[in-house]
Amino acid sequence: ALTERRTSIWPSIYPEILKRILANRTTIIFCNARRSAERLAAKLNELYEEEGGRYADRYPRGEGSASDEPHAARGSAADDEPATGIDELVRAHHGSLAREQRVVIEDRLKRGELRAIVATSSLELGIDMGAVDLVIQVESPGAVSRGLQRIGRAGHQVGEPSRGSIFPKHRGDLLEAAIVTRRMIDGEIESTRYLRNPLDVLAQQIVAHVAIVEECSVAEVATMVRRCASFAEISDDLLTNVLDLLSGRYPSEEFSELRPRIVWDRINDRLRARDGSKRLAVTSGGTIPDRGLFGVFLPDGTRVGELDEEMVYESRPGETFVLGASTWRIEDITFERVTVTPAPGQPGKMPFWHGDRPGRPLELGRALGAFVREIRDLDDAAAIERLMTHYSLDAFAAVNLQQYLAEQAEATGAVPDDRTVVVERFQDEIGDWRICILSPFGTPVHAPWAMAIERRLMDQFDMPVESMWGDDGIVIRLPESAVELPIEALMIDPEDIDELVVETLPQTALFAARFRECAGRALLLPRRRPDRRTPLWQQRQRAADLLAVAAKYPTFPILLETSRECLQDVFDVPALREVLGLLRSRAIRLVTVDTAKASPMASSLLFNWIAAYMYEGDAPLAERRAAALALDRDLLRDLLGAEELRDLLDPDVLADVELELQCVADGRRARSADELHDVFRKVGDLTADEVELRCETSDGWLAQLVIERRVIEIALAGETRWAAAEDAARYRDAFGCSLPLGLPMAFTDPVARPLEEIVGRYARTHGPFLSVDVASRFGASPERIAGALAALVGDERVVIGEFR
Repeated sequence: ALTERRTSIWPSIYPEILKRILANRTTIIFCNARRSAERLAAKLNELYEEEGGRYADRYPRGEGSASDEPHAARGSAADDEPATGIDELVRAHHGSLAREQRVVIEDRLKRGELRAIVATSSLELGIDMGAVDLVIQVESPGAVSRGLQRIGRAGHQVGEPSRGSIFPKHRGDLLEAAIVTRRMIDGEIESTRYLRNPLDVLAQQIVAHVAIVEECSVAEVATMVRRCASFAEISDDLLTNVLDLLSGRYPSEEFSELRPRIVWDRINDRLRARDGSKRLAVTSGGTIPDRGLFGVFLPDGTRVGELDEEMVYESRPGETFVLGASTWRIEDITFERVTVTPAPGQPGKMPFWHGDRPGRPLELGRALGAFVREIRDLDDAAAIERLMTHYSLDAFAAVNLQQYLAEQAEATGAVPDDRTVVVERFQDEIGDWRICILSPFGTPVHAPWAMAIERRLMDQFDMPVESMWGDDGIVIRLPESAVELPIEALMIDPEDIDELVVETLPQTALFAARFRECAGRALLLPRRRPDRRTPLWQQRQRAADLLAVAAKYPTFPILLETSRECLQDVFDVPALREVLGLLRSRAIRLVTVDTAKASPMASSLLFNWIAAYMYEGDAPLAERRAAALALDRDLLRDLLGAEELRDLLDPDVLADVELELQCVADGRRARSADELHDVFRKVGDLTADEVELRCETSDGWLAQLVIERRVIEIALAGETRWAAAEDAARYRDAFGCSLPLGLPMAFTDPVARPLEEIVGRYARTHGPFLSVDVASRFGASPERIAGALAALVGDERVVIGEFR
C-alpha cells in the first residue's frame, strides 16, 4: 500500500508540545513570530479540549517536573487545583497584545491558572518568576544570545538548571538549531556592538534636551552629546548638519514644509526650543518605528491589543479572529480603531503582522559551516552518535540531519560550509533560470552581496535581474535567454564591493523603508495628534515625497543616517569583503553545478521567494522615478481628445486654495513669532501690510524677528520687504539685494540656482499664474523669469497649460 505523504510537520509537533506542557507545572513556549504564537496557542487549547480527560489521566498535574519545590509566586490554593479544572491550558503573549492583557496573562501563569504561555521576544527579557520548569523553543532562535535569553527563563533561581527543548520546523532549521544548542551549552554568545553616530536619534535627543532646558549654547550641547559613547567621535560637520536640519536651514526651499524644531541664534551661538517642541519630543519620541497598527478595543474603551493594517483592510464587521488565544468578534472598524466583543468558543481566523527578523550573525554562520564540515567528515554511524551526544539531538533528529546533508551532497556534489560556497543553477516552472548561491554566512553578508551582483549584471550585461536573500544564501532569477552566465559576475572584487553597495542601496525597498523609519525618529514625520494612529500607507507617501526631495541633496542628514543604518546595522559589509577576499584567494572554494531541480537547501531558500514579491511595501527611489513615463504630452492630448482643463477647474476653489497656501485663510495665520518665521520660510518675501495680513494679532513679532536676525529687511521691486534670514543668499544672488551686516556666514554662502528656487516657491504657494505675474512681483525681466520657469518645467516641478 502507498504510504500517505506528510505535508506538514505541525501535526507531529502539537501533541509532543502538549505532552511536555502537561508533564510540567509551568512552561513557556517561545515562537519567532506573533502569528505563530497565536496559532500554536489556539491549536494546543483545541487539542487539549478534543482529547478531554485523556491527557489529564496520563499526566497528573506536575508529574515529571524538574523541581519538587512549591512555586513561590503562586497562591496555595492553586497547587491543589486539578488539571481538568483549568478553563484554558495556554494563552498567547506578544507585543501586539495590550500591556494590561499581558500583565493579566503573566499573573494567571504565576498563580497556576495557566499551565503555559506561548510568547515571542516580548518575554525574552524576563518575567519576575523563578518557578518555570521548562522552556520550549519552536524553530531555531536564530542566535545563541536569543536562545540563552529564552531558555534561561526556566529555573531562574540560584543553583537551578535551565531546561529547554527546541522543535525545528524543517531540516534546514534543524541544522541551525543543532549548532545553536551546542554553543549555548558552551556559552559562546555572539559579540555585540553599540550604534555609532545614529543621527536620527541625535536629532530627537537634541530637541528633547533643548526643550527641557529652554535655552543653552551649542558648545554645551556638543559637550553633552560627546559624553555618550555612541557619539564620542562625532565630527563638527555632522553635528552642525543635524543642528541645521533642526533649526530649519535646509539645502533647498523645497524643504519648506518641514517645520523647524529649535531656534539657532548663530550670532551668539545659542539654541532655544520652539513652541510645541516639548510636546513633539514626548508624543513622537522613541526609537521603535510606527507601523500604523490598528488598536483593538472593547466597546467600553478597554484596550485589547493591535492588528496589522493590511489584516484590518481584509476584515469586515461580524467576522471573528483570534488575539491572545481568545476569539473576538469585530463589531465596528473605523479610521482609528477596531471595536470587538468576546466570542468564546467561536472559530476565528489567525491574525498576521509584518515584521523584520534579524539575520544570522556571521559568527554563528561560520560555526554552522564548521559544524557541517565536521559531520560530513564522519561516517554515518559516527555522525549520528556525535549529533546525539555532543549536539543534544534525539535519535530521530540526528538521523534526519545526517540524511539531509547526504541528500544535499548527492544533489550538488558538495555541501556549503565555512570553506565551500555552492552555486546551483536550474530552470523554474516557466523556464526562467534560477541561480542559488548556497552559503551559511547569514543575511547581513548575503543581502549586500545580492545587491552588488544585481548591479554588476545590469551594468555589464544589461540583464533584468530579480534577487532575494536569506540566512542560507541568495536566489537570482534570470530570463530564459541567459543561457551563459560567467561565474566571474558573481565573484566581485573585495575592493569594489563598498562602492557597488552604496550605489545600489538607494534603489532598494529596504532603503525606502529605513528612510521612513529614520525620518520618523528624527521627528520629521510627526503624528498630527498623539492619540491618533497615522496609517502606514500615509506614512509611506509622506516619506516617499520627502525622499524624492532629499535625494537631490547628498548632505541631507537623514539620507546619510539611512545609509549608515543599512550599511552598519542591517548589513555586515566588512564581513562580506572578507568572504569575497577568501573566495578570490581560494581559501573558500567555489563549486558550480547545474541540476534538474532544486536541491534540498535551495528548496528551503525558494520557499520565501513568493513572500518577498507578494507585497510591494515601500517604493524605492528608482521605481518612483521610472513611474513618470517620458510620454509626449502634446501627442497624448491629441490622442485623448480631452476637455480643456480650465473647464474642470472651479475658480472659487482655486481662490480658496491660494488663500490657504499664502497663510491668509482662517487657521493658517501665524499665532506667534515662531509661526510668523515659518510663514516667511514658506511664502517668501512680504511687505509690512502683507505680514500684518498673515498674523492673528499684531504683537510686534516682525520687529522681534528682525532684532533676533531671523528676518532681514531687503529692497525689492522698488519697495521695502522682509524675508527669512535663511533666504538672504538667494535674494542677493537672484536679484542683487544688499544684505544687512552681521549675518552668519551660513546664511550668506552662495546658493546654486537661486532664481529657480525663489520662482519655484512662488509657484508652490500660488494657484495657476502667468509668467508676467512673477516678473512683476520680483521686478525682474520677463525673459529671466521665463528661463527659470523653463528649467522648473524640465525638472517636472511646474506644469504649463491653460488653467483659468
